[in-house]
Amino acid sequence: WVTFSNQLKEKDATELMKYGYDNGVNFFDNAEIYANGKSEIIMGKILKKTGWSRDTYILSSKVFWGGEKPTQNGLSRKHITDACHAALKRLQVEYLDLFFCHRPDPETPIEETVRAMDVLIQQGKVLYWGTSEWEAEQLTEAYVIAENFNLTPPTMEQPEYNLFNRGKI
Repeated sequence: WVTFSNQLKEKDATELMKYGYDNGVNFFDNAEIYANGKSEIIMGKILKKTGWSRDTYILSSKVFWGGEKPTQNGLSRKHITDACHAALKRLQVEYLDLFFCHRPDPETPIEETVRAMDVLIQQGKVLYWGTSEWEAEQLTEAYVIAENFNLTPPTMEQPEYNLFNRGKI
C-alpha cells in the first residue's frame, strides 16, 4: 500500500520499480485515488524514462474515488470514461491492461458500469476489467448482464487479502 508521492518520492520510486522489474516483477498497480493522481504521474514518468517495451509489463489502474464533485466519483459511465482517459494521460500509455472498479457503487446500476467498461475495451483503451471488494451477488449480476447483452464480463477480482485479513477470498 505504499503510494508514490506521499510516501515515496520519484527517485526512490524509480529505484524500486527498476529493481523489481530487473528481478521479474512485471505487474504495476495504481489507482486514481493514490496520492490524488500523483502516484500515476510518477509511475508514468518512470515508465517513460526506463523505455521498457510495453509488451513486457502489465499496468492497472482503479476507478471510483476521483475528486470532490459528484461527476468525479463512483462507477457511472461518465466517471469511468473520464477516469480512464485521465489515467492514460498520467501514466503516459495508450492502454491499460487491467482496469478495476475500486469498490461497488450503490448509486449506479451495475448494467451501466458493465456497459461502460465494455465500451473502453471495444475502443482498445482497456484490455480487461475487473472489480475490487465486490460481493458475490454483485459479481453474479455483472456476469449475467454481460452474458445477456453480449458484453465483456469482469475477469478478475482484487479482494483485500493480507496478514490480518484473509477472509474475503
